[in-house]
Amino acid sequence: MNADISEIEDPKKVRESIRKLLKERNAILLAHNYQPPEIQEIADICGDSLELSIKASQTDAEVIVFCGVHFMAETASILCPQKTILLPVANAGCPMADMITAEALIKKRKEMPNAVVISYVNTSAGVKAESDVCCTSANVIQVAHSVPPEKPIFMTPDRNLAQYALSRSGRDIRYWNGYCPIHNNLQVEQVLKVKSAHPGAPFLAHPECPPEILDLADEIKSTSGILAYAAHSDEKEFIIGTEVGILHPLKKANPEKKFFPADPAMSCPDMKKIGLPHIQLALEKLHPEVRVTEEIRVRAKAAVERMLAIPAK
Repeated sequence: MNADISEIEDPKKVRESIRKLLKERNAILLAHNYQPPEIQEIADICGDSLELSIKASQTDAEVIVFCGVHFMAETASILCPQKTILLPVANAGCPMADMITAEALIKKRKEMPNAVVISYVNTSAGVKAESDVCCTSANVIQVAHSVPPEKPIFMTPDRNLAQYALSRSGRDIRYWNGYCPIHNNLQVEQVLKVKSAHPGAPFLAHPECPPEILDLADEIKSTSGILAYAAHSDEKEFIIGTEVGILHPLKKANPEKKFFPADPAMSCPDMKKIGLPHIQLALEKLHPEVRVTEEIRVRAKAAVERMLAIPAK
């Protein structure tokens, strides 16, 4: 391995080394849908963050290499406490998850003692531990509906996801003023420009986008929802309103269809930090490891399990 990890060796040799190390370590390699194509191609499982952690918990792998960002590796630790969780680049984070801390949520709960706190899975383990129930972008409406109607709801950390849930559920929802910079920066003018260039192509938007963007969408879907919709639709062209990493699995699964980014600039720097040499080194050193303390893990897991117990629509 070169001293400068950015100077990759022969990619084929690195991939072969990774697969060999995965076998030797009894490890499984997970990649989020926003990871670079070369990472998705070598992964054992690709998907969204919670889906990956759940699938990993069902395997006999002793080591999980999570190619994503820090809160995702924490979620894997929450669900798989007996396994070693590796995040190949330790500082791959999530700006939205960092917009709220457990301490800030504790303070907010004191201001709203009767509220049920719903936290997006895109939060730290500490925030999950201070929450009543978690949600994903796919099930947020069902989770909101599960709260007793007399109870107010407070959602963290994404204001756009919360406003989407409010508009679709009719519930009294207050929310933290956080957001995903990548989705939040998508502009109406940009979407209209791409829609004009591809008339008739349905616009599929992630609910982390602002309300004015969702108003332009033909369908509002999570990453897994976008993949499923494109696969089952008879349409041949689609405009995709989420991080551009998803274009790789979309094109791979649907080679006869065309996909256009709502904005090519929707690229998350943190999702692009991990390279093949980082994975190789992580497997060699079994580091950097992400492990959630047991006291936080138990409470965070309870919030996740309450979500999983809610029937899907």
